[in-house]
Amino acid sequence: MDTRKKVEILAEAAKYDVSCSSSGSSRANQKGGIGNAAPSGICHSWSSDGRCISLLKLLFSNDCIYDCAYCINRASNHKPRASFTAEEVAKLTINFYKRNYIEGLFLSSAVFLNPDYTMEQLVKTLKILRNSYQFNGYIHVKAIPGADYRLIRQAGELADRMSINIELPSRDSLKSLAPQKKATDILQPMEQIGTDLVEYKEDKKKFKSTPDFVPAGHTTQLIVGASPEKDFQILKLSEGLYNRFNLKRVYYSAFMPVTPDKRLPAVSGPPLLREHRLYQADWLLRFYNFGADEILGPDRPDFNLDFDPKLDWALNNLDKFPVEVNQAGYWQLLRVPGIGPTSARRIISARKEARLSPDNLKKLGPVLKRAKYFILCDGKYLAGIPFDPDLIKSRVARDQKGKNQQLSLFAETNLDKEQVIG
Repeated sequence: MDTRKKVEILAEAAKYDVSCSSSGSSRANQKGGIGNAAPSGICHSWSSDGRCISLLKLLFSNDCIYDCAYCINRASNHKPRASFTAEEVAKLTINFYKRNYIEGLFLSSAVFLNPDYTMEQLVKTLKILRNSYQFNGYIHVKAIPGADYRLIRQAGELADRMSINIELPSRDSLKSLAPQKKATDILQPMEQIGTDLVEYKEDKKKFKSTPDFVPAGHTTQLIVGASPEKDFQILKLSEGLYNRFNLKRVYYSAFMPVTPDKRLPAVSGPPLLREHRLYQADWLLRFYNFGADEILGPDRPDFNLDFDPKLDWALNNLDKFPVEVNQAGYWQLLRVPGIGPTSARRIISARKEARLSPDNLKKLGPVLKRAKYFILCDGKYLAGIPFDPDLIKSRVARDQKGKNQQLSLFAETNLDKEQVIG
């Protein structure tokens, strides 16, 4: 099989993995080398079907020995199979880079022969790129669950980012839909990478010559909707991964039926709005100081699809509002719908100079059409209605009506400009 045909098969097979967003790498060019990930990291665009635009995104092989129910590359799925050699992937990457087609490489693989052999091939590819071609561009490589950690460690010393996909949010679902995989094969290397990353960062503070180890961090991916877990269970898992494993990102992938299997739910399409709500809640975990237990709970295990998680939390906690923007602290301001980190910082900075009036507040960037229900400004309630919980919920619901439509890049839409921008 020629290389062009392999690229056609293995690039198609790789598009279902969404965990290749990157940035944060500081790998600079070296004398005599090629490529540079340092100036601003790698910037990415996303196509409507999840492909990452600016990376060469490939599977090393799709000839998988496993038969996971949800995976297009499962062993029992009759489709063309192909595998690269390490030299082929390295040469492709360099040639694409020199033509300015790509800014880096995202390399994953199905498990072919066994986990160790697959991981060895990925490490070999990275060694050729880094050592033979002196390639200093961005590389995101997948760690293969079940492979010897010494091989995963070697890959981490050559790549900018690594990821190990959990895929299924519980051991029960893993046992049901991917019975050949073991949870420990996924979680143990993930934990070890997190530990090694902490050590690497500490050593880097003391010794600038400390060899790199996944400087852009490690990530994982969870499939949403292929198994029965509630949103609360998924969000608690993400919170635990951030806290325990020093994870950079959790990516959520709406379940897309690609092969028939009676163990899978019958769905009409990917649950994109649910996926979107998980990303919004994940953002609250990482940057807004929320806990998963504040956003959802056993008595309310799934997201309200009508309101984003922050707005939904505020409507369920109206006893904490309204807050006076001239007095509230940074974290308190962040909990106000319509106020983000940038406008919160501007508010705190501006009120050092003078007490904020409603007119001053408008100039600082908060989305007042949302924030007005939850704030006082210079003692004035800006919503124009009494602070009555039932009335506020009614007005917010009216304002949100028709705004929760998942947009497609290609479908016609009747949404007006204000609805699209929010």
